[in-house]
Amino acid sequence: MAADRQFTWDPDFPGFGIQTTSTGHRSFVYQYRAGGTSRRMKLDGGWFRYEAGRSGKQATAQKGTGRAIAKREAEAVRGAVAQGRDPLAEMRKANEAGTNTFKAIAEKYLAQDGSRLRSRDHIKAVLERHVFPKIGAKPIDEIKRSEIVRMLDKVEEEAGPVAADRTLAHVRKICNWHAARADDFNSPIVRGMARTKPKDRRRQRTLTDDELRAVWKAAEGQRTPFAWLVRYILLTMTRRNEAARMNRAEVIEADWKIPAKRHKSKRDFLLPLSKAALALLEEIPTVGRKGYVFTTDGQTPVSGFSKFKAEFDKVCGVTGWTLHDLRRTGRTLCSRAGADPDHTEMAYGHAVQGIRAVYDVHSYRDEKLRVMELLAAQIDRIVNPIDNVVAIRGGA
Repeated sequence: MAADRQFTWDPDFPGFGIQTTSTGHRSFVYQYRAGGTSRRMKLDGGWFRYEAGRSGKQATAQKGTGRAIAKREAEAVRGAVAQGRDPLAEMRKANEAGTNTFKAIAEKYLAQDGSRLRSRDHIKAVLERHVFPKIGAKPIDEIKRSEIVRMLDKVEEEAGPVAADRTLAHVRKICNWHAARADDFNSPIVRGMARTKPKDRRRQRTLTDDELRAVWKAAEGQRTPFAWLVRYILLTMTRRNEAARMNRAEVIEADWKIPAKRHKSKRDFLLPLSKAALALLEEIPTVGRKGYVFTTDGQTPVSGFSKFKAEFDKVCGVTGWTLHDLRRTGRTLCSRAGADPDHTEMAYGHAVQGIRAVYDVHSYRDEKLRVMELLAAQIDRIVNPIDNVVAIRGGA
């Protein structure tokens, strides 16, 4: 008997009694044994509700005194035990199921690891579109590999094999995250479930000169956060979320310091800005007090890229490109402009390889700035060609 609780047992009904805590709170309980384990269940109508839910019905209101109702519930529990069931264990499992579904685990993953997920909104959109309708309501430890395969088949049919593999990658990360926190969960994801090979998923798209000119001119003609973002990514060769979530406080004089939490290297990254990039930032009006550069409401960074881009494509007339293709296009333009390859890679944000990565702490600011200026000049030559110079039309 616990020191802070006292029990008064009914002599005519073994296991049925009243529990009284040290604070004076009283409740009816029923104690039984199942599989050699002693159980004590609080009688508050929970068993009636559970049994009604199992049969797809609503629990009927019980009539009589509190003791009479509790006794009827104890009798129902005793009947289930006689059938070889463990009522308390069943109820606990049912209660845990609501917090152990794939959707519930995925939401915990996004919330707890959200600060490290640069594409949190995109991942959530993929889950809501392809995953939650299929396996979201199932307890994560009951999801079968065949169910995931059927789900990926559907994604591949609707959106292609690459989309299926990206969906698989998100599901795999969530399962691995949960497996690291659960004692008895084994991920249903195994090798060989991907639909494509990495080399097949790698995009090579760059904008031709004509496409670049059309995109730039269309962006110049629109005073919207998305249009400014398009030009800024081209001028800086940055990734979408590195630029889209930019804050004015990150720019000191002519240097932009991208914080580690937003840069793929997981380190603060210094990028000197060209005169053209600085002029573009000056052109963008300040909205709100939070300092976001690309924002529609001043409270949050710009988002909803798919919708904005669909409208933008109608204006510029160029289709089949992504914001990341602008970054790749910028890298190609640096080579055309004669920028030093090593310095270009540094400005591009790729890690320095070899012993220099450990011992060379020089940020190469001046070298990266020269790359940025050469890039800006190359873009200007394409956007505003001189009459007697023929631009290369086959590629950027």
